[in-house]
Amino acid sequence: MEDVSDPPFRILCKEMGADLMYTEFISSDGLIRDIDSCMKKLDIFDYERPIGIQIFGGDDESMSKAAEIAATAKPDLVDINYGCPVKKVACKGAGAGILRDLPKMIRITSEVVKSTSLPVTVKTRLGWDEQTKNVVEVAERLQDVGIAAITIHGRTRTQMYKGAADWALIAKIKENPRMRIPVFGNGDIDSGPKAVEYKNRYGVDGVMIGRATIGNPWFFREVKHYIKTGETLPPPSFEERVAICKRHVEFSVKWKGEVLGLLEMRQHYTNYFRGYEGIKHYRNSLVNTLQLEEIYTILEAMKQQFGGMAVRNEPLAMKHS
Repeated sequence: MEDVSDPPFRILCKEMGADLMYTEFISSDGLIRDIDSCMKKLDIFDYERPIGIQIFGGDDESMSKAAEIAATAKPDLVDINYGCPVKKVACKGAGAGILRDLPKMIRITSEVVKSTSLPVTVKTRLGWDEQTKNVVEVAERLQDVGIAAITIHGRTRTQMYKGAADWALIAKIKENPRMRIPVFGNGDIDSGPKAVEYKNRYGVDGVMIGRATIGNPWFFREVKHYIKTGETLPPPSFEERVAICKRHVEFSVKWKGEVLGLLEMRQHYTNYFRGYEGIKHYRNSLVNTLQLEEIYTILEAMKQQFGGMAVRNEPLAMKHS
């Protein structure tokens, strides 16, 4: 969720019902070198709690030091990313790349746990490829070196985001009688009914939602409503989409400045307004301007034209981890 799960987006998710949130993942080397873009990602706010700072890296010493730096921001926990499949991360032995060297994975985790008094959690995948789907053993070994909880994305690194997530293997972790820590499942959860169904069917302690929230922070509200009532909420009105998008823009500009804030909003526009016929012209206009007042003008024009219209049933685009 790099460049997605930043403070402007997280406040919307929290207001919509997210129980626990994580920062964007942060390079351990970047923290140690005091790189501004990495240090900025340590920004957390009381309204976000509980919140974890997520770090990644392929060296036990740098990860240990990064955890110490992350702890100075006073998060509620530190999370290690062993799941990112992108080449620039994995091929450096970080993210899901660590799945090719399990002793190193265990060693890094142990050093991170020792370096902080905060709870340490891990997010990982089933394995590197079909021949190394050893996540049941991995989860147990990580528990033994002191992690407080684990989240499993139900694909291997070589799958990236292709094919269906294998939750049956995640369930086997929960079935292991030696496992004591909470186990969370991740992958392909795109509706309230599916979140409840998968939690119950596979016996996990909870579900982690990622890509389905992009441009769609009300997803958490829909899940909570379904849990409470067994009924599916209708999608938000166009007017509400505009209001939420506008708040997102305002928070983004306030936190990052007008140019960078609007640049990083571009990926959200499509999903905020997906499914409305004839909307493409407006979306293109939003993407092609870096003037805040012009953004507001476009959003108001969209509301005037599409307010009161129902959205077609289109699946969300899922392009980020």
